[in-house]
Parts: sequence; C-alpha cells; structure tokens
Amino acid sequence: MSTPMATPSLSERLDVAHLGLRTARRLRRRRYAVVTSALTAAVLALTFAALTAGPGDFTVAEVLQAIFSADPGRADFTVNEVRLPRFLLGVLVGIAFALAGALFQSVLRNPLASPDIVGVSQGASAGAVAALLGAGVTGVPVSLAALGGGLAVGVVLYAVAWRGGLTGHRFVLAGIGVAYVCAAVVGYLLTRSDVDQAQTALQWLAGSLSQNTWPLVSVLAVALLMLVPLVALVARPLQTLTLGDDQAAGLGARPELSRFAVIALGVALASVATAAAGPVAFVAFVSAPVARRMLGDGRLALLPAALVGVVMVVGADLVAQFLLPADLRVPTGVVTGVVGGPYLIWLLATGRRRAES
Repeated sequence: MSTPMATPSLSERLDVAHLGLRTARRLRRRRYAVVTSALTAAVLALTFAALTAGPGDFTVAEVLQAIFSADPGRADFTVNEVRLPRFLLGVLVGIAFALAGALFQSVLRNPLASPDIVGVSQGASAGAVAALLGAGVTGVPVSLAALGGGLAVGVVLYAVAWRGGLTGHRFVLAGIGVAYVCAAVVGYLLTRSDVDQAQTALQWLAGSLSQNTWPLVSVLAVALLMLVPLVALVARPLQTLTLGDDQAAGLGARPELSRFAVIALGVALASVATAAAGPVAFVAFVSAPVARRMLGDGRLALLPAALVGVVMVVGADLVAQFLLPADLRVPTGVVTGVVGGPYLIWLLATGRRRAES
C-alpha cells in the first residue's frame, strides 16, 4: 500500500512563500542593476561621441586636456565653449523632461499624461513666443517667460480638473484643451510677426540645443539641483499613491496633498526644460514607459527614466548634427519627434488590442 503524502504545515508553506518572495526581489534588484548599468554605459558612450565628433579631428587626449588642464590647447575653444555646454544642456534637459513625464504618468496613472500632451510644454512655448515676438526680447527673459507660461498652465489645469478631487482622465482632457488654446496663441503670434522673428521662434519651438551658453546651462543646473532632491522626497508617497487613494490613506499618506506636490514638481521640471531648449518633443512622454519596459514591471523607476531621457536627447542631438546631410539637418526636437510619434501610435494600437481581448 502507498503511504499518503503528508500535507505541508502552515509554517512550511510560509517558508516557501518567503523564499519565493526573496527570490523575486533578488531578481528584480539584479535586473534593475543590469538595466541601470547598460543605460549608464550608453550615456558614457554618447559623452565620448558628443565631445569628440565633429570638425577638428581632436584626439581623446586633446579633449581631456581641454577640459581638465589649465594650459589651453587647440581644442580648448571648441570643446569648452561649443561641445561641452551643448552636451551638458542635453543631459540636463533629458533628465528634467524624463522626470516630469514619469511624475505625471505615475501620479495620474495614465500613459498619456505627460507635459507635452497635457499642455504644460505648450504653455511654456506660448510664454516664450510672446516674449520673443510680442516684447521683442531674447536670452534670459525668454526663459523666464517660458517658465511663467508653463507654471500658469499647471495652475489652470489643476483648477479646471479639480472637482472635489483629481482624476487622471479629467486632468488629461483638460490638458488637451489647454494645449489647443496655447497652440492657437502661438499660431496667432507667428502670423502677426515678420519673417525673421517667426524664423527665430520656429527654431525655438522645434526644440533645439543650439542656444548652448554656459549661463543657460548654469541656470538649468541650479534649478535641477533644487528640484531633483524634492523628486526623491516625493518618490515614496508617489509609490504609495499607485495603490489607490484608500490604501494610500490607510498607510498614512495624504493623497491630495501628495498629488498636488507631485504635479507641481512635474510642471516645474517641464517648464525649466522647455525654457532652456524649447519643447523637445516626446522625451517626457517616452522615457518612463521605456524604462519600465526594460525593467519588466510597472514600478516607479526614476533613475532609469532619467537615463533614458539623457540617451534620447543627446543621441537625437548627435543624429541631428552629424548623421544627416548638411542640407537636411534639423533641430533636436524633430529627431525625437520621429522616434516618439511611432511610439504613440504603437501604444494606442496595443492598448486597443488589449481592450478588445
């Protein structure tokens, strides 16, 4: 006769469950480390390309001498006044847009909720174009006007979408409407300006790193030094919000206050990035979903998202500068738009298939 198998005790079942949980956590940490390392390696490779590619035929030693040595060499001006500030501007803009998109999409739980979809970037653009074409100013006042326009749109969106609480779909719908209004304002200003002014505004509206001056890089760096630590502070409450308001409140979080803080940070990040380089298309929209897909789960991944944003902006800028024929060179935002547009179509198509299945 066969002996009946003994039923595992409760403690044995708990031990098996704990072992499985520890294994899953270890695999997640390992994948996170691999993805982060791969993205960091990509950033380093782009750093090398951004500082060495282009006219001049400088060696790596000459580039390093120009950056770190007090003795100026033949590469000093090209590297320190042209390539390095442009590269750093791309890094900072990529980080700002990527974090802004990750914050919006996570807190509103909607993959379409990014600054360039809900009107924040368009509001910043309207402010900058009004300063360029209406007031006739350039430089820092344009950046301040863009920052003001983005923040104003954020306030309007929150006020319009608030109905005893804030939901993602209402915020996105309100944002799309505000984006159309801002686009109409920009179109009106362009039609009322002369050709030379309109050309300058269009260059900025396309999203470009060509205004790569050290003062601009410094201002954006200071802004991120203030904003990024705040992003780290709201990361834990934001992760709690993904469980739902009731569960978040049960864990001690204050959902509406946390949501307001996260949206305010996202608006500020998108506004300062737009103020520096214009509305570089789709970086905020694409970075966080790509990072989550690389990690294989839906967790909030701010560092990988920021690295994806850097790779996207700096890589697109290198393509725009060196991989296109001279007569076909375009601003950086055009290249990112070529990447982000198909991704949006793919997202909508796969979302529809999942809804029908």
